[in-house]
Amino acid sequence: MHSDQEVAPEGVGREPGRSSAASAPHRPAPFRYARGVTRDQQPADHYSVVAVASSAGGIQALTALLGALGPELPVPVLLVQHLYPRHRTVLAEVLGRRTRLQVKLAEAGERVRPGTVYVAPPDRHLLVDSDGVLSLSSSELVHFVRPSADRLFESVAGAYGPEAIACVLTGTGQDGATGVDAVKSRGGTVIVQDPETADFPGMPQSAVDTGAVDFLLPLEEIAAVVRGLVGAERQ
Repeated sequence: MHSDQEVAPEGVGREPGRSSAASAPHRPAPFRYARGVTRDQQPADHYSVVAVASSAGGIQALTALLGALGPELPVPVLLVQHLYPRHRTVLAEVLGRRTRLQVKLAEAGERVRPGTVYVAPPDRHLLVDSDGVLSLSSSELVHFVRPSADRLFESVAGAYGPEAIACVLTGTGQDGATGVDAVKSRGGTVIVQDPETADFPGMPQSAVDTGAVDFLLPLEEIAAVVRGLVGAERQ
């Protein structure tokens, strides 16, 4: 049995000069919707996939999100967590102990299934085609990382268009910003953890700065929004 501590170091390191969210300046309770998005906004008629990306602080954030999604999620979840490229990962095993969804390392050529979380393996970009078949790529690093949130989100946008949900959680750097722009441009929906509630705000803030965010939420509210969008609450 592997311990959680074996996985935690795989996240990208801390941002210079910032130790945790506790050091962030106080702000009133985070707003739920990004600017220009109203509470009356109608979701797409049908969603087919959820793509999630995180980096530093991501193990805890992913544990909270996946654990709250419930066992009957009617769509697959594709997941990029920045990992040390030369280390075997036990991320799937750790997350699998904290959620009733099936969690596994993604394999090239497999077709995605509802209620399953597919984790990008170390040093491989995770991609999906319009038939729901996964592929793994060793093409160039994006923002100095592989797997990359941008590559996953761009792939999901091309394959699923308005049926895609992209979610950015805690992390350093800018990975995911270009990708959420791609998802939004194809009619998909973008959910971002409020940077002020994230352990590391770099990735969420970069996503917010694109102007492509539909829902800006504290971590503990994201799962309920995802379940509502994909119809899990109606099952």
